[in-house]
Amino acid sequence: MSVPENVGCKNEKCIKKDECQRQVIYKNGTAVEVKSFGGNEQKGCGKFIAKK
Repeated sequence: MSVPENVGCKNEKCIKKDECQRQVIYKNGTAVEVKSFGGNEQKGCGKFIAKK
């Protein structure tokens, strides 16, 4: 199931967090919903969206 682009991510340990638009909208408060996806120190998650 696809996750809408306006869902933010609060996963601070994800290796790709600094490159992900989900982290941007979580931090700036524009996400309509916030989740934590499966990324970790070694890999990103399958819900990654490149920063705009």
